[in-house]
Amino acid sequence: MTGQHSPGTAGDPSHDNRRQVVYWRLLARLFDPEEQAALESASLAVLEDIGLPPQLLDPQASVDSVVQRHPGLAAEFDGLMLPDGDTGTADGPDAEAADDDTRDRAAEVRRAALVSKVLLNVFQAPPATVTADRLSRWQSDAGWLERALGCGPGELRGGRAGGPGVSPVGTGGGGRTPDLGRLVPEIGPELGSIEAGLVKRMRLREVLADPRLAGRLTPSMSLIEQLLRDKDNLSGVALANAKALIRRFVDEVAEVLRTQVEKSTVGALDRSVPPKRVFRNLDLDRTIWKNLVNWSPEEERLYVDRLFYRHTARKTTPQRLIVVVDQSGSMVDSMVNCTILASVFAGLPKVDVHLIAYDTQALDLTPWVHDPFETLLRTNLGGGTDGTVAMALAQPKIAEPRNTVVVWISDFYEWQTEPLFESMAAIHRSGAKFIPVGSVTSSGRASVNPWFRERFKDQGTPVLSGHIRKLVHELKTFLT
Repeated sequence: MTGQHSPGTAGDPSHDNRRQVVYWRLLARLFDPEEQAALESASLAVLEDIGLPPQLLDPQASVDSVVQRHPGLAAEFDGLMLPDGDTGTADGPDAEAADDDTRDRAAEVRRAALVSKVLLNVFQAPPATVTADRLSRWQSDAGWLERALGCGPGELRGGRAGGPGVSPVGTGGGGRTPDLGRLVPEIGPELGSIEAGLVKRMRLREVLADPRLAGRLTPSMSLIEQLLRDKDNLSGVALANAKALIRRFVDEVAEVLRTQVEKSTVGALDRSVPPKRVFRNLDLDRTIWKNLVNWSPEEERLYVDRLFYRHTARKTTPQRLIVVVDQSGSMVDSMVNCTILASVFAGLPKVDVHLIAYDTQALDLTPWVHDPFETLLRTNLGGGTDGTVAMALAQPKIAEPRNTVVVWISDFYEWQTEPLFESMAAIHRSGAKFIPVGSVTSSGRASVNPWFRERFKDQGTPVLSGHIRKLVHELKTFLT
């Protein structure tokens, strides 16, 4: 019959048409918020055909509200935008291949509709006036986008969720982690930029003064940055609400980092210490193996004349960790992350942590290093950058170079480049571990002074940039 697809061919082209309608509507809405009647009616027909709710087309409906009405969609959003695995079908009859192709095309249309909802809610132009509710809704929708990419809510924006490798929230992620460097190299920084713009356009002081509105705010890196910048201008109820948001964010990030640090923060086995001869340390497999010579075939019994135990004692050498953080405006997220990270390491046995923050002046925050909340309240974000003043505080703290690690977090756009680098090179030559860090955010985007980058590379201490997980790994390797 003419016009009919033979088995094993491309399948029903109507699925391709439906998918194109969905994506054309997405593009039209992104560039022009006004409705285009033809695209809206066609998209509604597509949703009805594939059994999706019409609320997906409502720009005012958050993903949360859609999922609340249709709970079964939650699993579909998780990992929605991850590359598919090998979905090819086994060799078989052409009719079966055609059926598989049709199902795949239908699934692509459904996926396109869900992806369009998430992208439109996150990237459409926000209203001129940003309310606490509007910010909260955007943060929720951005969280769904992050879940669609296989991450936890807040992760790409430098928030509280675990780093790559941590199973995403929800049921559909299955622990998959996208190659963000290849798949979405700019999505994290762009999400952070949009969120920061929303926070700046919100009348934050008025919101903080109203406990009801302040209670609707979800702490994020962008919000914390604004609160830290404006804390000196707040008082009374507004200041109390700001502090509550900062502490909530700090506690959530600290919990994630503490888990990452404690996963393998143990020293090498200390075999100079005899194993403790208790039952929980009994190495049963080794005991059986070593006593096999005592096996009696006649009696079918194994006679054990020697027990073997596992070593559990670990080598722990007192170590000193000196963290120097650039607190100028471009390094706010690093300041927050590293302050919290320093407090986590300060809680470990035999690790002596010192924390220094600087712009054109340096401040020794070591007395408060165990409490990142109090530490952040004492920072004064912004200003220029002069690392030599921080170096003057850091160098006297290096008493035993071989047992000292110095972590220097900055974009290294310095006023006195040559003297500062020479001081850093001297620390490296002394035998101390020197780790220059350009970024410790979840997005991993940072601009590092090329002059410093090249010299650090030549020195054998390349700049560490990327997820904070990298810094955690480096520190654990040295300190344990």
